[in-house]
Amino acid sequence: MTAVIEPTTQTWTLAQEIRAWAERTPDAVSMRAKRFGIWQDITWADYADQLDLVGHACLALGMQPGDRVAVHSENRPEWLFADAGITAARGITVGLYPTNPAPEVGYLLADSGARILIAEDQEQVDKALLIEAECPDLEWIVFLDNRGVTTMDHPKLMPWQAFIDRGRVHREAHPHALKDLGATAQPDDVVTLVYTSGTTGPPKGAMLTNANVQFASNVIANGGGLYEPPPNPSDVLLSYLPLCHVAERAVTTWTNAVSGAVVHFAESIDTVTINLREVQPTLFFAVPRIWEKLKAGVEVRMSAASFLKKLNYRIWMGVGKGIADSMLANGGKHTLWSRIRYAFGYVFLYRALRERIGMSKVRSATSAAAPISPEVLYFFFTMGVVINELYGMTENSAVATSNRAGRIKLGTVGEPHPDVELKLADGTNEILTRHPGSFAGYWNRPDATAETLDSDGWLHTGDVGEWVDGTHIKIVDRIKDIIITAGGKNISPSELENALKASPFIREAMVVGDQQPYLVALIGIEEDTVGGWAQSKRIAYSTYRDLSEREEVLQLVQGIIAGVNERTARVENIRKFRMITKALDHEDGDLTATQKVKRSALAKSLAALIDDMYSGRDELPGGDQSKIIAVTTAEV
Repeated sequence: MTAVIEPTTQTWTLAQEIRAWAERTPDAVSMRAKRFGIWQDITWADYADQLDLVGHACLALGMQPGDRVAVHSENRPEWLFADAGITAARGITVGLYPTNPAPEVGYLLADSGARILIAEDQEQVDKALLIEAECPDLEWIVFLDNRGVTTMDHPKLMPWQAFIDRGRVHREAHPHALKDLGATAQPDDVVTLVYTSGTTGPPKGAMLTNANVQFASNVIANGGGLYEPPPNPSDVLLSYLPLCHVAERAVTTWTNAVSGAVVHFAESIDTVTINLREVQPTLFFAVPRIWEKLKAGVEVRMSAASFLKKLNYRIWMGVGKGIADSMLANGGKHTLWSRIRYAFGYVFLYRALRERIGMSKVRSATSAAAPISPEVLYFFFTMGVVINELYGMTENSAVATSNRAGRIKLGTVGEPHPDVELKLADGTNEILTRHPGSFAGYWNRPDATAETLDSDGWLHTGDVGEWVDGTHIKIVDRIKDIIITAGGKNISPSELENALKASPFIREAMVVGDQQPYLVALIGIEEDTVGGWAQSKRIAYSTYRDLSEREEVLQLVQGIIAGVNERTARVENIRKFRMITKALDHEDGDLTATQKVKRSALAKSLAALIDDMYSGRDELPGGDQSKIIAVTTAEV
């Protein structure tokens, strides 16, 4: 009788990649985090040991394959330890945004059926305890930071150190438990639930598998246009966007695991600009909001600089425009003449400017997760920072297209990655993608899955696109956000909004006008830059609301809108605007956790302002915003 030889090839897993680094280079640095103001090294051997202890701890608490463990924390090493350890035990990681308010925490924990929650500190523990009764599956709340929590008396609470100690005891008693589980891992094992932003309804948990993560990681590791040349252990990353978002998971966790690039954890989202200057990353990913903020910071600082510094800045940024034009005409690469000009500008301005914003060593800068204004990208080109715009979404593991070195087309999201099929749907031009990174579906939502992933394997992204030169894709807008005016004209609000947000004075802009005779806008100011501008003009103000309602600020915004109107067709002109007199916030339901405006929520909460702009009046009848100026084409 012939013996049957079982295949020995083991399924790819994240933990497997990390352990491989620990075996090859145990003492090499895998990540750094600040403690008491000093960057502390964590080696690959440390990382592998911690993920094993987390995996064993989960098993000690009774976790079974397929069980869900939630992580509710800012970016820190324990997030990565937990993610890798949970999946090593064949569990499923569920990431929660640090800014999720208690009701959303309750929804996500209940919907996922998480048995264990790893919460960062007292703030997150308090949220969990408020909704704990609504989450019958939740058995344990493990907290990372003891401050304010150790005095709480609750049977489900457990300190992180006690959790790790349980893992150590379990590992001593069952040393092969994780190895045995790893040997049974399958490519279609779900390893994480990534909840969508929830801009149009309750968040849905997108199921990503080992095979999905492996495909996306291979695109990262082998270049694929995301990073060229591919990342390696000499590269430096800064992690600061929420790790529960698929884009940050890809550029932090997956990039680190497959390439060995060293991750540095920002102290908080508020210290990103400071940490950028300290770390000077070689690879830097940011959402448009961060690039806009960096640009605004430069412009504000230069507006307050001395005459000579201003003159130097204007001269060399003027030269930089010529350099940028030359590079863009050459697909993003230097020509001989642009390189010579850049060398001179580097001495007089670009080096100091890039060091100031943390871009002195960056060799690959990327933007994704939302549309970005070409003007913002162009600004960074002028100082030699080439930003590649990418496109992907949670449901395709963040992998679809990217601009590539030497083939950059400004205003597009580039070309499909290798092994990615992409087409535009007939009639609607909706972008459809198909590749091994396509998700396994929405958690407990077969109806929503069928609407998104068709029987032929095509993922319906919900984005409208168009081909540029037959090779590059341009994102027009979300299908649901396209405005059809009363005159039947189709208008992309995101293009107008991005043009407005290219100004350092505007933080938020929402263009409205579906089934209406003209377009209007809701505007939120950038408090720091407008506040600095107001001080330079000796305009007194007390609060964000007070600043927003100052007549001089309204005239400033009016001028910005007028400038955008001059560059657009008449049908795309914004005729009136009203100010948003509070800073939009995720906890108030105004924004998603990735800082995208929840259009339907904002349209509902500010319906009175929108209705008034279509009432035929130029001013509100009394009230706090009675001084608001209406912008009409005639006035512009």
